[in-house]
Amino acid sequence: MPRTRYAAADYVDIEPPVARGQWLSILARQPVEPGQRQENFTPVETILCLAAMYLVDSSRFSNAAARRAPTPVPELARLFRRPPTSIIAKMDNLDGARPKGNRNDILVAATLRSDHQLLAAVYRTCFAAARAAGVDVVALPDFLGIETGGEVSLLGQDELGPSLLELAVEEALESFADAGYDERETERITLAAVRVGQHRFARDVLANCGHACVFCGFAAPSAGPSHLLRASHVKPWRDATKRERLLVANGLAACPTHDAAFDQGLLTIEDDLRVTVAPSLLLDRDTRADVRRYFGSPPLFDRVALPATATTIDVQYAQWHRTRIFRVQ
Repeated sequence: MPRTRYAAADYVDIEPPVARGQWLSILARQPVEPGQRQENFTPVETILCLAAMYLVDSSRFSNAAARRAPTPVPELARLFRRPPTSIIAKMDNLDGARPKGNRNDILVAATLRSDHQLLAAVYRTCFAAARAAGVDVVALPDFLGIETGGEVSLLGQDELGPSLLELAVEEALESFADAGYDERETERITLAAVRVGQHRFARDVLANCGHACVFCGFAAPSAGPSHLLRASHVKPWRDATKRERLLVANGLAACPTHDAAFDQGLLTIEDDLRVTVAPSLLLDRDTRADVRRYFGSPPLFDRVALPATATTIDVQYAQWHRTRIFRVQ
């Protein structure tokens, strides 16, 4: 059968009747047998795979692991009559992880991820069309929580200063140049991918730490997930590999005061998760009541506090922090 080719406008300017027609064609689709060629992804499928990237790191679920991918990957696979591996492969391509993948996918994804109001608008168009075509909330849950209003917001962006974003672009230039992208395109693609990756990292780290500061237990759930807590890397983003930048085991949640102290090497973590205070801060703590208010015991825990089911901080990253950042004098 002929394979439809879509232009960028088919995604960013998608109209409700067109989206509904695509859903009807998807619902009438028969699953393809293994080894047979699948139909092209329609714009509504591509947009929802892109939205799924705000929740799921596709690089963790390649090949057979795709069947273990969390919501919304299983739901999208069932709806689209495709195997989970196909959903994950599409997400990989949209993320720019494969610079020599489908160029149109990569550039459309960069456009939508760079404009979150636009992404929210096309997401809602896709959902409204799905409901009009008979797809209910069980088959297609509102996984970004914005079907009836609100915007796409990113967590953890405070950690990404200009120098780190410049480093990310520099790291990507060669591979994207080899695939035929110019410097401006590479910058758009890379910044969008880094920001979404940092969002996923922050979201997962905050959840792993029980949405509370691991150093003092401070939590303010009514203020929202990112206002009064920060998700930071133990081994800093600049020094970490691309894989380490996304690992929950390389992250912790902290209130702004203890986050700043940890980043500046005034606090560190031992292999057994005991909290160690820098000598200079100990001196101030002994002589200043305002320092004791934040670094006395209490409120400072003797040991990093994590929920019983949490992924613990990897020893190698704690050791890196102690030897490279902690102020021993």
